[in-house]
Amino acid sequence: MTDFPRARLSAPPRFVLAGQDGPRITLKAENGTVAHLFVLEEDIIRVLLLASGEVTSAPSWAIAPGQGDIAEPGRDRMDVSGFAARTYTLVESDSTIAISTSKLKVEIARKGFLCTWSQPGKTGWQVIAQDRPTQAYNFGWWDDATYHYVTRRPGERYYGLGERAGAMDRAGRRFRMTNLDPMGYDASRDDPLYKSIPYLLVVNEEGAAYGTFYDTTADPVFDIGHEHDNYHPHYRYMRADSGDLDYYMIAGPDAAQVTRRYTWLTGRPALMPRWSVGYSGSTMTYTDAPDAQQQMNGFIEGVQKHDIGCTSFHLSSGYTSIGDKRYVFNWNTDKFPDVAGFVSDYAKAGIDLVPNIKPALLHDHPLYADLAAKGWFVKDEDGQPVECQFWDEVGSYVDFTNPDAAAWWREQVTKQLLAYGIRSTWNDNNEYEIWDKRARFAGFGQSRPAAGERPVQTLLMMRASRQAQIAFRPDERPYVVTRSGMAGMQRYAQTWSGDNYTAWSTLRFNQKMGLGLALSGVSNTGHDIGGFHGPAPEPELLLRWVQAGIVMPRFSIHSWNTDRTVNEPWMYPEATPAIVGMMALRQALLPLLHDLLWRHHADYQPVTRPLWLDFPEDAQAWDDSDTYLLGPDLLVAPVLDKGATSVEAYLPQGADWYDLRSDQAHVGGVWHSLEAPLTGLPPMLARAGSGVFLDLAPGGYAQRPAQPGVLLYPPQGVGQTVWTGFDESSDVPVAITSDPARAPQWSINASGDNKVLAISAAWQGETAPTASSLRIVLPLAEERELLLNGDAITANIEEVLGVRRRVIDWMA
Repeated sequence: MTDFPRARLSAPPRFVLAGQDGPRITLKAENGTVAHLFVLEEDIIRVLLLASGEVTSAPSWAIAPGQGDIAEPGRDRMDVSGFAARTYTLVESDSTIAISTSKLKVEIARKGFLCTWSQPGKTGWQVIAQDRPTQAYNFGWWDDATYHYVTRRPGERYYGLGERAGAMDRAGRRFRMTNLDPMGYDASRDDPLYKSIPYLLVVNEEGAAYGTFYDTTADPVFDIGHEHDNYHPHYRYMRADSGDLDYYMIAGPDAAQVTRRYTWLTGRPALMPRWSVGYSGSTMTYTDAPDAQQQMNGFIEGVQKHDIGCTSFHLSSGYTSIGDKRYVFNWNTDKFPDVAGFVSDYAKAGIDLVPNIKPALLHDHPLYADLAAKGWFVKDEDGQPVECQFWDEVGSYVDFTNPDAAAWWREQVTKQLLAYGIRSTWNDNNEYEIWDKRARFAGFGQSRPAAGERPVQTLLMMRASRQAQIAFRPDERPYVVTRSGMAGMQRYAQTWSGDNYTAWSTLRFNQKMGLGLALSGVSNTGHDIGGFHGPAPEPELLLRWVQAGIVMPRFSIHSWNTDRTVNEPWMYPEATPAIVGMMALRQALLPLLHDLLWRHHADYQPVTRPLWLDFPEDAQAWDDSDTYLLGPDLLVAPVLDKGATSVEAYLPQGADWYDLRSDQAHVGGVWHSLEAPLTGLPPMLARAGSGVFLDLAPGGYAQRPAQPGVLLYPPQGVGQTVWTGFDESSDVPVAITSDPARAPQWSINASGDNKVLAISAAWQGETAPTASSLRIVLPLAEERELLLNGDAITANIEEVLGVRRRVIDWMA
């Protein structure tokens, strides 16, 4: 790319219409600035403002409309493939140019390119966003950075921006979109963290919403009203260190639609194998020990002794050590004298290993000299490897924009991990903390400054690890875990909130961090249960963390405690029975969680969500409370305070809610005090007219056939419930289509009046049923006459999830 100096102006430039080419409208100014507007969909319009008149940004690795991958070298900035390219209306006047579809309109002031955005409202077009009327862009006025200033409108709320600390509404704060490794961070305030997504979801006081995604990886800063300046009206801004202003406006009308549309824009979320939803053990302590293989085998003995179901283990990087340092792709055969036997022992126990791999090689790594000679590290302008601080040493990062380096990485993943029988990879320490301004990436043949694209390396590392798995086992879904990430990361990997600190406040604010990620397109998330760094969790904190964690998509107890204790389910004998019981409940919830992840993959629906996303008309739902939704129909109210025995939860209006722990009905629209013992499920309530997909087989260590069931809460009186649950065998890969109607799933339709409840059940999809029967579970208070597929039937009374309920077995 060629760098073009920006001309200095004394006044904003004036733009004229220069041409139209399909969905692209081009405007030009007398100073050489060019603006392209792309009408991509009825609800998506893109703005590309080129201060130099030519594209200076690198190809995009974020934009992948409905796609699972992007081809190298990334998406060309002028590419419009994958979009419907809708028709639009263009109207010119002496002062403005207006472009509109049925769902989104932008009116551009010719002088200064000031944009006013509108979408349909209750009384016609309603303004949703306006550029700041004073110096909204950098037309050569300040420096070489890219700026976008937008007027803050009264009553606006701001969400998204990926993984952020503190309250979910980002108003009044400033954030750096830079990936760092802040081990032991304060989840209530620290910034930046591991993942940065420059996407802002804006909701006005009437509940109308829109989204803005800035397609930049140049360490942007978002200021959401933290800064004030007397010479300008109230504003917010995005500043990126380099590149062009390239942003996408996504129309609502509501936040739920915008969230799904943004997720689609940045790519289809990967669907992981079913076993990835189960409990995953982990700790750094085992693999740091000199007898690591024995320590690891002791974990198998532990879950077997305590009868705990476990499907994977995150293998920390101690397995690669030489001395006290980590050397990726190096097996320490003193610690693991029989690697093949070790992997086999875990496979026989039904536990998949998820090995830690890091993208940097220390300067004394056995392979460092070879990679340096081949030019496969990030280099400076003289072609020398750039050395960065990495743990307790310096090293160099692999450059994944060099195809040869990426091929080497895939080869090492295959040779050192997959060939032993391992089926996954854990990409760790991949923030690419390269601060040397001289550093450059290979750029697939077009060398570019590293400072503008550091997060791309993180994404390409995920992609290379995933490609290796697909090539080695083409009939299985890959499983990649990543600590760091950027927009579009959902296409490749599961993630978690990084190396959190052991504290009650972390438990609370990690929940909000996960919700922020889900609103930013990334729903396959979780947290290190019990806290990763700091003191060992006290028994009560560990219990509450496990209780909150069993309903997250990723559930892993992981630690590196400062006193070298290990967070294990059995670390406190007095708490072990309760933890074992909660982990059995996790096994019962696996179908629900896998179904929600399928819907995230197939239909871009977020898994966890704030109450207001599904209840925007309920003013109380907008409070920044600790209660959230798991899917559209399950409300979770975790206990996050020490010593609490109950939790105050607001239940959204417009529905009755049933406590899963008792089937007790609660009216919506008011606050309720819910009992919250240290055992069992956290307070969880199902919306009337919904169903909860469960595995009703006994939980525990032994592998057993699943027994699918649905806890059904049909409407009282006249009404109808329609429920479907995606299902597949846990050990047989299934070819998955993106069409939910063709996916293998159970289906129930329940229609009732005051006397009769008629249930019809069916298996849908192109495969055989995953079990011979489906158990339909109803509250004990459901006493209406029951019809199943037209036949009268009597339900048995059994205990399900510790509660006496009515059970019908339908033979598939």
